[in-house]
Amino acid sequence: MGYPDLASCLADLEAHGQLRRIDAPMEPRLELAAIQRRLFRAKAPAVLFSNVRGTPFPVLANLYGTPERTRFLFRDALPRLHAMLRARARPDAVLRRPWDIPAILRGLLHMRPKTVRHAPVLERSCPLGDLPGIVSWPLDGGPFITLPIVHTEDPGNPGPANANLGMYRVQLRGNDYAPNQVGLHYQIHRNIGVHHAKALALGRPLPVHVYVGGPPCLALAAIMPLPEGIGEIGFAGILGGRRVPVARRPGFPLPFLAEADFCLSGRIEPQLLPEGPFGDHVGYYSMTHDFPVLRVDRVLHRRDAVWPFTAVGRPPQEDTVFGEFIHELTAPLVPKVFPGVRQVHAVDCAGVHPLLLAVGEERYLPYEARRRPRELLTMAMHLLGTTQTALAKYLILAAAEDAPGLRADDVEGMLAHVLERTDFSEDLHFVTSTTSDTLDYTGIGLHRGSKLVWAAAGPPRRLLGSEIRDAPRLPEGFSGPWPFLKGIAIVGGPRSRRGRHEEDGDMPSLLRVLETWRERESFPLVAVADDPETVRGSLADFLWTTFTRSDPSMDCHGAFASFRGKHWTCEAPLVVDARSKPFHAPPLEEDPETVRRVEALAAPGAPLHGLY
Repeated sequence: MGYPDLASCLADLEAHGQLRRIDAPMEPRLELAAIQRRLFRAKAPAVLFSNVRGTPFPVLANLYGTPERTRFLFRDALPRLHAMLRARARPDAVLRRPWDIPAILRGLLHMRPKTVRHAPVLERSCPLGDLPGIVSWPLDGGPFITLPIVHTEDPGNPGPANANLGMYRVQLRGNDYAPNQVGLHYQIHRNIGVHHAKALALGRPLPVHVYVGGPPCLALAAIMPLPEGIGEIGFAGILGGRRVPVARRPGFPLPFLAEADFCLSGRIEPQLLPEGPFGDHVGYYSMTHDFPVLRVDRVLHRRDAVWPFTAVGRPPQEDTVFGEFIHELTAPLVPKVFPGVRQVHAVDCAGVHPLLLAVGEERYLPYEARRRPRELLTMAMHLLGTTQTALAKYLILAAAEDAPGLRADDVEGMLAHVLERTDFSEDLHFVTSTTSDTLDYTGIGLHRGSKLVWAAAGPPRRLLGSEIRDAPRLPEGFSGPWPFLKGIAIVGGPRSRRGRHEEDGDMPSLLRVLETWRERESFPLVAVADDPETVRGSLADFLWTTFTRSDPSMDCHGAFASFRGKHWTCEAPLVVDARSKPFHAPPLEEDPETVRRVEALAAPGAPLHGLY
């Protein structure tokens, strides 16, 4: 029946050999996060640190560190959840699988929260400074909560039906925050923004509870992209196999999630303060910007409270497991949410939002002699217009009819399929000067950048090359090209001097050479990189560099490029400038001294020996 609280979850993990306890003293600045990253890479158990400097609370690392452990945590809920999602995607499925009905009914009963008198989260209180001050990266602006569950309600229509649980970054101290203030960094396209906008229109602060810990169903519900009509608290009830207990107390406008470990109760004040920098899940720092401020009225916690945390950084990290699990759960809903789309895949190693792959059905004009992307473009507008897929920067779509076995999660296969079929005079569609992901610094400003819809349909129009036989002589400062995947070449380039709003002065000379390259149709995609050896090291290196270091409208170039009407057109190759630009955020690098200490902790006889 799932876990009622975090303590029961940890007891279960320990009984199954999936939890280690460490009593040696640990440093919260840089050390714990560096340990977490190594625990994840080693597929280690969850680890409970009972002696963290500066806090009386034990700290939990790597709870969701492997796909197997995450499925284990929700093993009781998965059959029930799959049955409900199948029914949501195709209601007639219930008639074909009547044995699903009891599980669906139980799930529906668990969706409504349960009001309780006793709330463990209200048992104790402490100063804000007692909370673990975990700093993940050397340039971070201070300690952050990395697994927060932020609870708000619609101020014009409060109640659990209009509540939102979200996972937004919370800076505990640093910068210009007063002792009772924390930073609340929520990105675009988040429901808390709707609640905040209504509170501002009403001229009053927005009540907020920030929870840490509690049963694992709360954290997963907070990051789940849920279909219309299913709220996060209801979804947590389905996952947890029991109604979520909530408690109300006089003087607090929001109810409390009774089984959470911690609650920071307060209100968003009508001011902004600098938040950050912070190492983020794309693999760079998100820099200092003004974000809302939460005035904390009280910090509450249960008597046996445990503080779970994670460390974000260049993927894969622990949040990668969350993403894979969500993909698995939501796959049946994709055709219902996005009609015509069979599969979507947000590419984790490319930073998630920078690259989205999709396979759909091209059915608009089946009688046409020449197949073109038509319905695929309708799907692209839908994908870029709703849910978290709206944050995609590069959206690449393929038609299922052209290759029935093609899968969106086969990144290499998708790239080859599209490169074989792309008509570069028609199939690239740019959306310029639009809203972009908060964490993406490649565009023309914060929250401002561009998108590329790249859709291909029809039979192959070129044979992709795997070996370069006739390499062109590149201009001074460039090196290569080197073959990478089928149809893709890598070129080394000089250090970019391009300003944020400027055209790049290095590209014209390169393009003139590539326009005369005899093998340009065999290698229709060329990526220009600062360090071509690293980019060629693996598919993950190529994807991360190419799609996190380029803005489509400013960094995509092509042979014989021109405008036809308002449509940008070119011939092969398409050239993506994936060099670091002077205005980009710096990539994440570990502190060498911290690395030395953390590696020593895993030496024979040391407290973390055998864990990583």
